[in-house]
Amino acid sequence: MEPNTDEKPGLTDQLKQYVETRIKLARLQAIEKGTSFSANLITEFFVMVCIAITLQFATITLALFLGSIMGSYWQGFGVVTVLYLVVAFAIAKTKRKFIEPRIVNFLVKKLLKQRSS
Repeated sequence: MEPNTDEKPGLTDQLKQYVETRIKLARLQAIEKGTSFSANLITEFFVMVCIAITLQFATITLALFLGSIMGSYWQGFGVVTVLYLVVAFAIAKTKRKFIEPRIVNFLVKKLLKQRSS
């Protein structure tokens, strides 16, 4: 008698194939999550750089404008510096109560959104 070559794969062969498929799927999902996170991080970085550059030019423009009104550029830059110091002290005083919880909530929502998609 000849052995039957049309046999269905055994349970162990199916199990091996299933495990290999699950490993490939996990790898592809990890790669997709990593690239998605990296793309998001790079995009957010460039947005922050653009905002910082815009803020820098706006600050210089405000200082020059105030300097022309006051008749001395150093006074205009001094007023802008004092303005930034006031903002910095206000942020330092309110960061624990108002700013940190909002940042934490934002990051948690972003992380959970990243994982669910």
